Amino acid sequence: MYKKEYKYLSKWIDRNAEQLSEWNQYIWNLAEPAWREYESSKFYVEILKKNKFKVKKSSAGMPTAFCAEWKNGSGPTLATYAEYDAVPGQCQAAVPYKIPRKGLSEYASGHTDPHSALGISTLGGILATKALMEKYNIPGKLFFTGEPAEKLRGSKPIHAANGYYDNIDAMISFHPCYMLPWCNTVRWDIHCGAAYALFYRFECKKPEQWSENPNQFSPIPQSHADVRSPGADEALILMYSSSKNLRDNMLPHSGSWSMNEIILSSGQATADNLPSKISELQYMIRVPTIDEAEKVVNVLDRNAYAAAKMTNCSFTKHWVSKSRPGIPNHIISELVFESLNQVGPPKWGSSANKIANKIRKNLGLKKIKEPFLKEISKIINPKKADAIVRNNLPPSQLNFTSDDYTEMCWHTPTARLYIGRPMLTSGQDVKYPDWVMNALGGIPETINPMIFTASKTIALSFLKILKNPKILKDAKILESAGVFSIVLECVETSLAKSVTKQIKIPTIGIGASNNCDGQILVFDDLIGLNPINARFVKKYANIHKQIKNAVSNYSKEVRKAQFPSKKYSY
Repeated sequence: MYKKEYKYLSKWIDRNAEQLSEWNQYIWNLAEPAWREYESSKFYVEILKKNKFKVKKSSAGMPTAFCAEWKNGSGPTLATYAEYDAVPGQCQAAVPYKIPRKGLSEYASGHTDPHSALGISTLGGILATKALMEKYNIPGKLFFTGEPAEKLRGSKPIHAANGYYDNIDAMISFHPCYMLPWCNTVRWDIHCGAAYALFYRFECKKPEQWSENPNQFSPIPQSHADVRSPGADEALILMYSSSKNLRDNMLPHSGSWSMNEIILSSGQATADNLPSKISELQYMIRVPTIDEAEKVVNVLDRNAYAAAKMTNCSFTKHWVSKSRPGIPNHIISELVFESLNQVGPPKWGSSANKIANKIRKNLGLKKIKEPFLKEISKIINPKKADAIVRNNLPPSQLNFTSDDYTEMCWHTPTARLYIGRPMLTSGQDVKYPDWVMNALGGIPETINPMIFTASKTIALSFLKILKNPKILKDAKILESAGVFSIVLECVETSLAKSVTKQIKIPTIGIGASNNCDGQILVFDDLIGLNPINARFVKKYANIHKQIKNAVSNYSKEVRKAQFPSKKYSY
C-alpha cells in the first residue's frame, strides 16, 4: 500500500541526506544550553521559512521557541517537533577520542541524547511529507514546533497551557534511543511519568535581626559582629542538606524516580564579611505519578520554611514547569510501528565500524568485527518491549522514566517513536565513558543512519494518516479521550468477555454477564421500587409493594377521616 508515495518519500530523504547531515553538524556544534538556544532556533526558523512555512517566533512568550505551519487545502493537521538544547559540562568534539570542541572548555555544553539529531530527524520527516503533499496534491496541514529547554521540562508544558497543541489531529514524538529494550519501537502502555521543575529563592533583608543586639544603637558594630549572622547562603545549605535525605527516606524505593538539584545563585563574594542577601536552588523531580510529585514538593516546602526560619530569611517558590504522565494511544502507535517495520531499522556500515574501533583502540580495547550493540539494528515489538520493562518494575508502577512529550498526549493522539542511536557493544568489564556517546552523536558516519531511518518513518506515518483519515477518528475514541471505564449495557455474554479482555480500562456491566470488571444495578431496581421487570434486574427486596400498600392505606384513612386521629394531632 502506498508504494509509489513511499518510494518518493524515501528517495527525497536519500537525495537530501547530505543536507540533513550538515544541518545536524551545525546544531550539534552550536550546543546551546537551555533557554539560550538563540542560534539554533534562528536556524530552524530560517529553514522553515525557506520552505514556505508560516513561522511564529517566540511562541507562548518563550524567546527560543517557535511554531510553524504549512497548509495544503482542507485536511488533518499532523505535527512533530524539534528539540535543540544541550547539556552543560558535556563538551566533546566529533572525533574518536576525548577532547572538547575547538576553543571551548570541557565544561561547556554538548549534545548528549543528542537533541541535534532529534530535531533534524523530525525536520527531515516533515519536509519530505510537505514535498509529497505538493507533488500528489494531498490535502492537509503540517505543524512543527521548536521546543527549547527540554532538559528542564521547559517549553512543552507552556505550549500546552497556551493551546498550541489543541487543534492537532495526530502527533509523532521522536527520540534517539539508548534504553534497552526500547530501541527501534514505539511505547505502548508504559509511558513516561510526571516531572516537576521548581526553584526556591531565599532572601536575607535584615541579617542584623537574627539575634538580639546589645549594641543596637552603636553607629559602627564592633568587629562586624552584628553582621556575622546567617544569610541566604546558610539557608541554601540547610535546604540542600535536608532535602538530600529525600533520596533515602521517601518512596518509592524502587522503579524509576529521581530528584536533581542545582544551585542557581549563591550570594555574592565581597571583601567584607557581610552575609549573603539572596540564593536560589532549583529542583527537578521525576516520578511515576503526580501524587508522588506532590508529596515530594510538600516535603521541600517544609524544608524551605525551616531553613528560612533558622537563618532569618524569607523564601519564595517559583515554578519552572509541571508535566503529567503520558497517555497511550494504540491506534497511532500501531501505525507508526507498522511504518518503522516497512522502513527497517538503522544499519551501521564499514565506515562507522572503523570509527567505533578507533574509539575502542583509544580506550585500550581490542578491535572487534561488530563493535556496535546488536539491539540498535533490531526492531522489537512494542508489547514485547513493555513486558520486558514491566518485569523490572513494581506491580503498582504504571510509568517509567521521564520526558515532557507527555503533555502532548493530553491534547492529541500521540505516538512515542524510538530509533536506536549508535552505541558500542560492551562486556562485563567494559564501561564506556560519557564522551563516547556524545562523540558518536556528532560524527556523521555514526549518527546519520539513525537520522535517515527516523525521517523516513515519520514521513511514511504521516502519509498513511493523510491517506486514511478514519485512523484519526479511531484514535480519538474512548481511551484516547481519557475515559476511566466503559459501561456495557445489555451486551451478549461472549462479547462482554471479549471486550473486557481486550481493553485496559475497567468494564462495568448492566446486564452484560459476570465477565465484566464490575457491576451496576440501579438502586430503584435493586430494592424493587420499579414495577417494570427486565431480564438483567434482580430484585433484592419488594419495596414497591410496601409503598403501594402504604399509600393505599393512607388514602383510605384520609377519606374516612380516620387520619389524623387524636393520637397524631396537637
